Amino acid sequence: MQQSPHSPQSQSLSASAVDSAVPLSKLQQTYAVIPRERPQTPLLDSVDSPADLKTFSSAELMTLADELRLFVLYSAGQSGGHFGANLGVIELTIALHYLLDTPQDQIVWDVGHQAYAHKVLTGRRDQLSTIRSKTGLTAFPERAESVYDTFGVGHSSTSISAGLGMSLALRYQGRAQTVACIIGDGAMTGGMAFEAMNDAVQQDADLMVILNDNDMSISCSIGGFSRHLAMLWESGYQVDISDAGEPILCQRPDMQAFDRRKRHKEQRDVPQLEDNLFKAIGFTYFGPFDGHNIPELLRVLSLAKQVKGPVLVHIYTTKGKGFAPAELDPVGYHAISSLPADDNAPKTEKAAIKPSLKYSQVFGQFLCDKAAQDNKLLAITPAMEEGSGMIEFARQFPERFFDVAIAEQHAVTLAGGMATQGVKPIVAIYSTFLQRGYDQLIHDVALQNLDVMFAIDRAGLVGEDGATHAGVFDFSFLRCVPNMLIAAPKDENECYHLLNTCYEYQGCTAVRYPRGVGTGATITQPAQIYNIGEAVIESVLGTDDAPKKLALLAFGTMVKTAQKAAEMIAKSPLLVSSCQLHVVNMRWVKPLDTNLLETLVEQGVTHIATLEEHMIMGGAGSAVNEYLLNESAAFKIHRPAICNIGIPDRFVAHGSQAEQLADCGLDVEGVFNQLQDLLS
Repeated sequence: MQQSPHSPQSQSLSASAVDSAVPLSKLQQTYAVIPRERPQTPLLDSVDSPADLKTFSSAELMTLADELRLFVLYSAGQSGGHFGANLGVIELTIALHYLLDTPQDQIVWDVGHQAYAHKVLTGRRDQLSTIRSKTGLTAFPERAESVYDTFGVGHSSTSISAGLGMSLALRYQGRAQTVACIIGDGAMTGGMAFEAMNDAVQQDADLMVILNDNDMSISCSIGGFSRHLAMLWESGYQVDISDAGEPILCQRPDMQAFDRRKRHKEQRDVPQLEDNLFKAIGFTYFGPFDGHNIPELLRVLSLAKQVKGPVLVHIYTTKGKGFAPAELDPVGYHAISSLPADDNAPKTEKAAIKPSLKYSQVFGQFLCDKAAQDNKLLAITPAMEEGSGMIEFARQFPERFFDVAIAEQHAVTLAGGMATQGVKPIVAIYSTFLQRGYDQLIHDVALQNLDVMFAIDRAGLVGEDGATHAGVFDFSFLRCVPNMLIAAPKDENECYHLLNTCYEYQGCTAVRYPRGVGTGATITQPAQIYNIGEAVIESVLGTDDAPKKLALLAFGTMVKTAQKAAEMIAKSPLLVSSCQLHVVNMRWVKPLDTNLLETLVEQGVTHIATLEEHMIMGGAGSAVNEYLLNESAAFKIHRPAICNIGIPDRFVAHGSQAEQLADCGLDVEGVFNQLQDLLS
């Protein structure tokens, strides 16, 4: 084979690792460690836009895949971030950008965990190591970042709806452009994906959906849909595509290679063309095909994109492909942290420090403890078993654990149905994902005042995942719902006891806690039941005869920040003798401790400040305002000044949690400055 100008030099990893006589299918490399030094990637370095791929041969595209995979490995080691899913779509990403005329043709990613290779091939190669940092690339596709990012994503199951909207708008305008949606088998379990497929058939839209089937979302895929895909895999047959774009049922040539992935042992009959869900809905179905075979992808996708109407191409891939540890542990390598600065640096002895628990671990501990005492406890998660801290509960109580896949709406109504039968369901869900089940929360749970508890994880700012995953709206959308109780713990111990308190309450409750580790508070036993709607005065700083009296009302994670800011004020030369401060752990967003509010105002508080890691608009501070202005008799007489401190009316860009808090004025210094302005 004659070497083209784009062929890699002899010292590149891909070229040096194989002999020229080795078949193309053997060119893919597998790595065992993440490289610390920038690897040599001469072919990849020649790609500044998808247009540069057009002259590559099939062999060069395979070499490019190896270089791109190694580069993604290196970059993830520098920055951390989503990992396994990106390694699984290297070949698919190359094939799409080779075949399509992007950005005129539209590529729509689902979730966006798998878009790193897409970013590299669309002019962002040298920025990839900055991904998820405050001034770097976003963790997901974002329209403002690149013309190649056609739709902003972070939540799942949106790609087919968005792609259908694009296709219909293009058709209306008389523009003949391809729209390709890439959706995983996990994201396909979301009801929105099926709503979109149903409508795509109704509209007879020209739409190509690529189902990236790796038997995984973050955890292993489950349920009837996963079982159906397994049937298509394990039958040994595939629906191939003819040169004329017609479906052809034939034996799949690579069946033996995927025997290890069998999920069901029963023998499969030879399927008919109609024996798949997509064909039954009305899509033209092709597959399954090997998603790591670039020549096969090029053949299939080039023909499929010419087929009129809604088309689904089913490919199977390996999550973590090419990195041996990730292939063996796709759950553990869904995302990684950046590599330490230097593994070879001399180690210094440090005093043993008891690590703080993550809030998800606190929830997991409570879940197991309570389930051992109460056989009515059932727990539900929409595909977040690991993230929500439920692994041990699922192991100990498998018959009481329900992973419903990526189906947040169903999870909420499922809990409502359970509650009608005398059991106590707990829905473990991220704040940002509960937004997706809001109608169900109102109509199917709260309206009927059913006995359901929501354990809301990842509340507040979440750092590098950015605005799509920030849980900063839940106070607003929960507190306006009748029958809801909302608790916001200050630390791990209070979280444990508030979980117990809300569990024992008969009705709709929510405990809202943040991402990551707590303050190091020790969890005391036995579990307590707090008084509903009762706040706690954490400290009083200053003297009673001070002319200014500030009540600092802090919610959840902001209690510690409030205490530190108050201590700074107490030591401030300008305020040390003129201000008395009450630091209050409000503990409950709904109901508020209105008795304490009345008492503080009656005792002559001159200033009130609320502090929350939540949007100011509609948040806990707004609840305080509403009570004081509309219901407080004491406020009408004394009229203290009020200040609400929280997240301003904008989406907060990605960065570390500390950077995000500082950006919003919610770090200790920012809170101190705002309080100082209030008191001045």
